[in-house]
Amino acid sequence: MIEFVLDGRSKVNTYMQLVQQVKQALRVGLLEPGDQLPKVRDVALALAINPNTVLKAYRELEIEGLAEGRPGVGTFVKRSLAGASLPNQAKLREDLVVWLHQAQAAGLTPEDITALMETTMRATLAENAVSGRPP
Repeated sequence: MIEFVLDGRSKVNTYMQLVQQVKQALRVGLLEPGDQLPKVRDVALALAINPNTVLKAYRELEIEGLAEGRPGVGTFVKRSLAGASLPNQAKLREDLVVWLHQAQAAGLTPEDITALMETTMRATLAENAVSGRPP
């Protein structure tokens, strides 16, 4: 089951943070079709947010065809976003965990790590586009 976490400093709306976290969980195989999303009331209580915010996120997932609400039962995952790369992700995740420990030992903050990852990813994708390599 997914556990939502909010970033109070983010400029992304609260409901969109929930949507993004579900999409990420679908992409890496943490959520699969048929899985139930946490109950609206439970998410609202855990995150100290308005239940309507959770409902808005779940509605957005329904509109995108990723989830479906079942009255009186809950909201369930309808389809996955995991691609063909899913089997390779476990090893890459292990490597990333080792790298993250190294980064933290080197004194990088979570913000430093995010900045390093995002700038490196953008530069690499741009290099690949210029050279014609696949992304």
